[in-house]
Amino acid sequence: MQELKDRRYFIVFDDLWTIDMWRWIKEFAFPISNKKGSRIVVTTRDIGLAKECSLASHIYVLRPLQSVDAVNLLLRKSRKGQEDMEKDETLKNIVKKLVKKCGGLPLAILMVGGVLATKKVAEWSQFYNHLPSELETNPSLEAMRRMVTLSYNHLPSHLKSCFLYLSIFPEDFEIKRRSLVDRWIAEGFIIARGRVNIEDIGKSYFIELINRSMIIPSRLNVEGTIKSCRVHDIMRDVMVSIARDENFVYLAADDSVTSVAEENFRHVAYHGRKGLKECIDWRHVRSLTMFGERHIEPPAPLFSPSLRMIRALDLHGTHFGITQKDIKDIGLLRHLKYLYIGSAKAYSNIYRIPRSIGKLKDLQTLEIRMTDISTIPNEVCKLVSLRSIRCRKTHWLYYVCGVSMGCLVDKLYQHVITHDSGEISVKPRMTCFSHWSIYKGVSVPRGIRKLRELQTLEVVDIKRSDANAIKELGELLQLKKLGVVTKEATEEKCKLLCAAIEKFTSLCSLNVDADQDGSLEWLHSVSSPPLPMRSLKLVGRLGEMPDWFGSLAHLVKIYLGHSWLEGGKTMELLGGLPSLMVLGLRQNAYVGKRLVFGVGAFPNLRELDIYYPDRVREVIFEEGTAHQLEKIQLRGGRCVEFIGVKHLPRVKQISLGLRARVAKLGVLQGEVEAHPNHPLLRLMEEWSMHNIDPSEHEAREEGIANFLRQRQQERSAHNRKWWPFRRRTPLGVFVHHSQGSNVEDDGDDFHSCISHDEDAC
Repeated sequence: MQELKDRRYFIVFDDLWTIDMWRWIKEFAFPISNKKGSRIVVTTRDIGLAKECSLASHIYVLRPLQSVDAVNLLLRKSRKGQEDMEKDETLKNIVKKLVKKCGGLPLAILMVGGVLATKKVAEWSQFYNHLPSELETNPSLEAMRRMVTLSYNHLPSHLKSCFLYLSIFPEDFEIKRRSLVDRWIAEGFIIARGRVNIEDIGKSYFIELINRSMIIPSRLNVEGTIKSCRVHDIMRDVMVSIARDENFVYLAADDSVTSVAEENFRHVAYHGRKGLKECIDWRHVRSLTMFGERHIEPPAPLFSPSLRMIRALDLHGTHFGITQKDIKDIGLLRHLKYLYIGSAKAYSNIYRIPRSIGKLKDLQTLEIRMTDISTIPNEVCKLVSLRSIRCRKTHWLYYVCGVSMGCLVDKLYQHVITHDSGEISVKPRMTCFSHWSIYKGVSVPRGIRKLRELQTLEVVDIKRSDANAIKELGELLQLKKLGVVTKEATEEKCKLLCAAIEKFTSLCSLNVDADQDGSLEWLHSVSSPPLPMRSLKLVGRLGEMPDWFGSLAHLVKIYLGHSWLEGGKTMELLGGLPSLMVLGLRQNAYVGKRLVFGVGAFPNLRELDIYYPDRVREVIFEEGTAHQLEKIQLRGGRCVEFIGVKHLPRVKQISLGLRARVAKLGVLQGEVEAHPNHPLLRLMEEWSMHNIDPSEHEAREEGIANFLRQRQQERSAHNRKWWPFRRRTPLGVFVHHSQGSNVEDDGDDFHSCISHDEDAC
């Protein structure tokens, strides 16, 4: 310190690892009183340490190489040229794969390029296919493996298991933070400290791995919060190797290996297209996760005594159908904490939760979205550790003589055997339908109040739920996210729901769906809404904007559909919300002809999404409004004119989606080109589809609507006369409407757009 006291110096600390080390250096090595203009440069892999060393404006984040630069570097290091790659298509493809594998990291590209320089081009594909094993055995790649291993070794003990656990996911898989944290908790990697919320601790672990450059952020929400991540390919290869060496994770993938020696692996993941015949001792397995591109057979009876120690079972990536019979013994898995049944890629024949689920006393997460389950049984109320229940948003349930959709495929036709002239013929005959229903949620039982730890509950069908159960919802004081369906619910039940909403003290996200013809006017009677609310989604007629909207000071996102709002009160209340960043107006949300963003309104708005603005003709931005607005999106609807885009100082993108029509598109383009921020104007359809006179466009749309209405009436009349089934679902099953109905498809996909909000909490 004394040597540097009166000197001007420039010092570089390369690859500093810990904040404690920096603090020690800063305290003992550098004089505080030195004013000679000295400089210190620190390189580190930890963004937290970088923030400790300097101001944010003085941090330089090293970005991966662009694709072109990465390819050039790899070719130069491997002693090849661009002309070689242009002549050989195989070489071109393998170079692209290798660059992607290296993730644009210069050190990885240099190491790989050095090895390729010693090989013939014909051997490059083989090298790529065996790169994970090459990382373990090839001395030329030792530095790269050491770099990753060193990062792993410097992780705190509580992060090492969390990091290795990521190896269960396939290459390039987008890992959702919420699901990952839930699984970490189920596996016991996270332990609550004092009164700190265990989910918050899990999120801090996730962010710490991001800050240490162990995982890569892949999706951020409008607030900049990281919602999902990916693992760098090279990092993952080394991670898989370490996890296998420690008997931590076994990956069953598509390779030549058909069995493994008996080992006590704690976590098993299937990535292949077929089931492998391992000799794994399933008694020691703690988690089983299924991925794959094609049909694979389950590795063992999924709910058998051999899996009695399992804590996490995730089947949503399976390509085989799970049946009611498969899950009947679910109660045998007494240690289960995380359960995701149903598949996003295969039809699931599950329509009822077995009563034995009441034995899973430690269950924390229940994911049943990809099933035909429509009722939560009373036994679930015994699971006092439950923190999350997520069911399917849109649920189609059919009854065939008392049999639900789970058996519909098998019993849709009865076969009648007849003897005609000595020949036997088999003729299909339609079985009788007692009734059908469309469910967008599940009914909840009385006793739901016992689930004191519950934080996520979606989606509850208010119509089919018991009135006392609806009343009990208000006692779930830990609840942060609630989704409900109120279609055809009685006024009494809506009032009970209203009273329950007023009792919530921690609610961050609320989704209320009354369908396009339903009423949400009962929401006006809410006297004290949950003030922590950050996300609000409403589908149904409001009449006018409830006054209590103005008190939602923390609201970040709001989506409205079929609300039939108009007048100045709507924009006045919404425009006064200080934290609002996303405004979504879907079909018939606002029915005035002029949508005006007034002076000083929407101070924090970043995204505006307008979908099918049937009656809106002008979207006007006055000077001094929405000065943070960056993205405008218009999809579908009639001809709309944008006025005052030049008054939006931070606008970056204006997107005109399918069936979006803009009047005076040339004027809008002129404003965009003259804008100092140079925003991007994106058109999904040709220029000729725009610039239509509003009155001409309206007449054209009205003519099309009349034609479709006439065809619909003709079809309905024909259906009433000949066949009680008038249209097919995406599953190819006939859907029965009551005779005399005239249901029209208006193309509204609002429900799918807001079906699941990963960003809410």
